[in-house]
Amino acid sequence: MLLRTLTLAALAIFAQGAHAADCEATVDGTDMMTYSVQTLEASRTCQQFTLHLTHSGNMPKSVMGHNWVLAKASDAEAIDADGGSAGFDQGYLKPKDPRVIAHTRLIGGGETDSVTFSLAELKSDEAYEFFCSFPGHRTLMKGVFKIVG
Repeated sequence: MLLRTLTLAALAIFAQGAHAADCEATVDGTDMMTYSVQTLEASRTCQQFTLHLTHSGNMPKSVMGHNWVLAKASDAEAIDADGGSAGFDQGYLKPKDPRVIAHTRLIGGGETDSVTFSLAELKSDEAYEFFCSFPGHRTLMKGVFKIVG
């Protein structure tokens, strides 16, 4: 219990300034259908970026599952719509969707997952969005991913 409390406190402090000078970040999803961060910045000096997703809630992934999906902002709505037909077993993502830049697996309360991806093809002047593809979640669970520097 103490470890969980310390982890949540660290996440709260980190969420106040989720800048990625060290080429990684942590985002927490909750049973209240929220992410702990709405903006992430990755330095152009980073070759790769690692995103750690935690789920501090208690609900199972079949009810309140969360993932973290990165795409061009212009593709996010269509990816989300296609994910609904892909279904639970596919993590609500169309398999091998070329519009998806990176994603974690779908996780439930108390679970974690991470994804590391290259920043080589991402552009500073492009708009990127991260979101949860669980049906209906993107409405509240989305944010901006920026390449800076």
